[in-house]
Amino acid sequence: MEANVAQQVNRGNTPRIKRKKSYKQPWMLHFMVLPAAILVFIFSYIPMSGVLMAFQDYKPALGIADSPWVGLKHFRYMWENDYFLQITWNTLFFACSKMVMNLIIPFSFALLLNEVRKMTLKRSIQTLIYLPHFLSWVTLSGILIDILAQTGLINQFLSSTFGIKPIFFLGDGNWFRFTVIFSDVWKEFGFNTIIFLAALSGINPSLYEAAEVDGAGRWKQTMYITIPSLIPITIVVATLALGNVMNANFDQVFNLYSPLIYQQGDIIDTFVYREGLLSGQFSFATAVNLFKSVISLVLIVISYRLAYRFAGYRIF
Repeated sequence: MEANVAQQVNRGNTPRIKRKKSYKQPWMLHFMVLPAAILVFIFSYIPMSGVLMAFQDYKPALGIADSPWVGLKHFRYMWENDYFLQITWNTLFFACSKMVMNLIIPFSFALLLNEVRKMTLKRSIQTLIYLPHFLSWVTLSGILIDILAQTGLINQFLSSTFGIKPIFFLGDGNWFRFTVIFSDVWKEFGFNTIIFLAALSGINPSLYEAAEVDGAGRWKQTMYITIPSLIPITIVVATLALGNVMNANFDQVFNLYSPLIYQQGDIIDTFVYREGLLSGQFSFATAVNLFKSVISLVLIVISYRLAYRFAGYRIF
């Protein structure tokens, strides 16, 4: 018996044994997931038949079954359209900038907040920075539009204090990009900070005690204990964010942008919305969104592979 097991191990059959064990889960756990799986199937998988419109000249009166097929016509037009390349660049710029800033700022803020010794003050700050995460972009956009208007609070402060002329934050393309990135970081960095704080709470206190015995101060403890301990969760957060590179937050951009800054502020999702629902170009909009979905799927697979390889993180 032992000889047979040894032969199987030598043949590289251990993954098969692990795979069998991984499926031995209590049936109650699968039953709990069943309602969510049904909802996903109804609202996400059944409507996927609509992707056929990307290969048709879709007519609502004819329906998907009778609309004429045109093959890759809409995809060819998509790549020949210079404006599509512009909105793709805008999407990547917004998404990558948010991804980098939402990694650096929460990481740094968590390190600073971890040094606060008064728990009442620490929890108060943590609550205040976490609150914007619960507000929708419909609410926040209304606040930002009022504050950043040419007669808004920010421009009044800049004018009265520094004598600066009013800045058109939401009407100038360059300022709009800065506003979108900054407002997204302000809204979400509190949530991301909590992730790093949770990782900090899991560091073994004996490491700090040993460092104090060796004469290491707070700075050296941070450099040689705290930061290295945060690297695995940082890799996980960064790689999982890679799957959202093609998502630049439709809710935010849609509620803040205007025709004045389409060239610098338009993204794939807002473009699909205008082309599909407002202009009635259903097939072309479906082709653009299908392209985005395929790229996003590839990036998600890559991100999970990287998270498992460099941080040992896996869902499946």
